[in-house]
Amino acid sequence: MAIKSWDTRLAQLLVKPLVNTPVHPNHLTGLSFLFGLAAAVLFVLGGTVQVNVAAGLFIIAVFLDHTDGELARRAGKSSSFGQRFDSAVNASNYTMLFISIGIGLSDGPLGNWALLLGFAAGLSNPIILFLRIRTETRHGSKAVAHPRYAGFEIEDMVYLIGPITWFVGLEYFFLAYGIGSFGYFIWTIWEALKPRASTADS
Repeated sequence: MAIKSWDTRLAQLLVKPLVNTPVHPNHLTGLSFLFGLAAAVLFVLGGTVQVNVAAGLFIIAVFLDHTDGELARRAGKSSSFGQRFDSAVNASNYTMLFISIGIGLSDGPLGNWALLLGFAAGLSNPIILFLRIRTETRHGSKAVAHPRYAGFEIEDMVYLIGPITWFVGLEYFFLAYGIGSFGYFIWTIWEALKPRASTADS
């Protein structure tokens, strides 16, 4: 049995008190979007304080993206709309992240290269979302499962946006994660095109 990621375990713990309340998973999804949007606005402003706060807000946005699914499963409130809404918000948050950071850093040493990387990495996310949904529909959830080790998934690297921004500088995270996103983009295309049996999860 695969070890659940640490943020998933924390999400399961925190949503327990919400199971028998009017709080709906879509509320948490919407809250994730609002945190992502607030982070994007502050990244565009580009000041040191704004950027540091934005990094923290984005960490919360990413974590909230785990809570909605856990609440849906525990409260029996799963729906096809909720799944699509969650996927759209997830892709939107990452798109806003890269584009807003690119805009914010374009006045610095990176100049127009920041804009180019920001828009390229950001706009790859809707394509990645489409390809992952297509692959999952045809071949099941295991076909789009992320590699994991000791309770960490490859996507958990985004949480490093906080420590790297606060102690080293946002541009270092932006360059490393922005370029890395292209590797993930290529991997997603490979997984989508790789020949395999057309069997989805029952």
